Amino acid sequence: MASLVIGGCLRHAETPLPTGAIDNSHYQHLAKQIEIPDSPTPSDDMLAATQPPTSLQKSDTPEYLELSLEDTMQLALANSQILRDLGGTLLRTPDASKSRFDPSVIETDPRTGIESALSAFDAAFTTNVSYENNDRALNNVFFGGGTRLLKQNFGTWQSQFTKTAVTGTQLAFKNYTQYDRNNAPGNQFPSAWTTWYDVEARHPLMQGSGTNFNRMAGPGAQPGAINGVIIARINNDVALSEFEVGVRNFVSDVENAYWDLYFAYRDVAAKVRARDATLKTWRRIHALNEQGKSGGEAQKEAQAREQYFRFEEEAQNALHGRLIDGTRTNNGSTGGTFRGSGGVYVVERRLRLLTGLPISDGRLIRPSDEPLKAKLVYSWESCLVEALSRREELRRQKWQIKKREVELEANKNFLMPKLDVMGRYRWRGFGNDLVPMGGTGDFNNALSDLVSGRFQEYQAGVELSFPIGFRKAYAAIRHSEMQLARERAVLHEQERSVVYDLSNACSEVERAYALVETNLNRRMAAAEQVAAIEATYETETDTAMLHLLLDAQRRLAESETSYFRSLVEYQLAVKNVQLEKGTLLDYNEIYLNEGAWPDKAYSDQEKPEMRRGEPMPDNPVTRSQWISQGVYPQSTSPSGTLPTSGTEQSFPTGPTEIPPQAPQELPGVPAVEPASFKVPKPTRTSYGSVEALVSP
Repeated sequence: MASLVIGGCLRHAETPLPTGAIDNSHYQHLAKQIEIPDSPTPSDDMLAATQPPTSLQKSDTPEYLELSLEDTMQLALANSQILRDLGGTLLRTPDASKSRFDPSVIETDPRTGIESALSAFDAAFTTNVSYENNDRALNNVFFGGGTRLLKQNFGTWQSQFTKTAVTGTQLAFKNYTQYDRNNAPGNQFPSAWTTWYDVEARHPLMQGSGTNFNRMAGPGAQPGAINGVIIARINNDVALSEFEVGVRNFVSDVENAYWDLYFAYRDVAAKVRARDATLKTWRRIHALNEQGKSGGEAQKEAQAREQYFRFEEEAQNALHGRLIDGTRTNNGSTGGTFRGSGGVYVVERRLRLLTGLPISDGRLIRPSDEPLKAKLVYSWESCLVEALSRREELRRQKWQIKKREVELEANKNFLMPKLDVMGRYRWRGFGNDLVPMGGTGDFNNALSDLVSGRFQEYQAGVELSFPIGFRKAYAAIRHSEMQLARERAVLHEQERSVVYDLSNACSEVERAYALVETNLNRRMAAAEQVAAIEATYETETDTAMLHLLLDAQRRLAESETSYFRSLVEYQLAVKNVQLEKGTLLDYNEIYLNEGAWPDKAYSDQEKPEMRRGEPMPDNPVTRSQWISQGVYPQSTSPSGTLPTSGTEQSFPTGPTEIPPQAPQELPGVPAVEPASFKVPKPTRTSYGSVEALVSP
């Protein structure tokens, strides 16, 4: 009985082999196996030499790599051919990942790229040679040249140059040469050569006419299929905008990861201080317990021991971290909402992934920069103008609108009939030979007869054609109008979203700075509370004082973590304002520029540039419509100027720094002097295998 076997997606029945048949089960087995491509694995030998990751089990103190934010940005941009992300897009959907090659890929696309669109106007050369032997019986003597049994050797050589001009004119220069040897009794020569040259031109007067249309739609365009040079250029500008968005998001992710790591070091330092303080209390109670003195009761010793191990757990998590999402773009806000929940080791590997450094090399990256502590005040009007004029997404959408406008204008051309004028002029030559061979007489050779100009022909005409009703053209126009209306509606909603995100970002700056002041007061109050309770606990060891001491130590650890969390949130809020304004790359002094062309390209352009001039008023060549206002000023933005209606208006390139001020006095809470807001230079203390940053 046959058994059913499922292999891949096919379900078939296995039948026994007939007697004497060849057993091909080996080949059937191989055909069902998953094959591996013939390529080196891994692509980089250094990846196979990656060191084991740092973990809690390693007790040795690692070497530290001190990096500033500027150095981190330089490393990330220098090592990134693919713009990495923290959302796993590169593995899930690699085609959606941005890279430095994307603009070039779009520009060199042989279907829709700029060079492809320009190639439609290139001259073309074609030639073909054929030879045939005919041996046939004919019913009519006339068609056989006087014989019913025709024997013929016939050869043809055709060559032509063709070119389509930017005005839509089709030009052609052709040559036809024929050799004919047959047995027709009426022939003057047993074999003869015929050659002629044609010069042809076909120019559209209505549909397909004009430089503007041909640059938009390209020669041979059809309704709805618009792919001219202008469209190709706009597609390239869209690709450049998308690339800039990718670079901006990448820079934002690098800065997010940098300050995530800064917070991770501060967080583990706070947890270590709380653990060490609790350990000191536990040891004191444990000593009293062993001596049987008051204050060393078993419940007090267990309570202190429980809090010590609680802080030990938190310190271990803060050092190693858990594999959860960190701060990255579009996780609540465009620039990223702070999620300081990772540990030093996990966040440090995340930063290494973004910067292109080895995932593990025996060192630990440690941020050397401190977050911003000065209060920044933004001008809402300036921020709003910059956001609506410089956001990369809006610029990309405006190019899409320009593309739809060009397509609509080009499709309107198909509502006109196709009316072409055409002309052809021909020189003919006939002779016994193709070229002079020393003979004499009339029609001695075809070439001499050709240059003598004895036989010249010409043809001129007009051709008119159009579909009844222009249904396809009207459908293309309606489709273009709907696409244009949609793109404009999308731009309107995008501008609303930009204003919404900018409002959130500016508001977040004020909230974060207010929390910095509040958490600083909280941290100072918690430190004073711990100091006061410890002084009292030295003389009073009752249960109530122990509860207060342990609770105060926990509150101090929480207040330190909250303070540094608010500092990082404030730093990221400032960064997000720059992102929402479209000035994040300028803020980090990062400017995009295309690479230089080959030297030959510049020399080839010199002569056309010298011949270039404005068209005369009576020149039939039409001028193309404007599609761009000029070069995007991103590469000159350090001057802080933006073009507005032909004039330059100055905008601040960054927020205005204001010296730290005392936080607002709250009822029942004493005010803090401005000097107390200054954070002293941190010292370093060791914990396990990490040297954490600790502020006194």
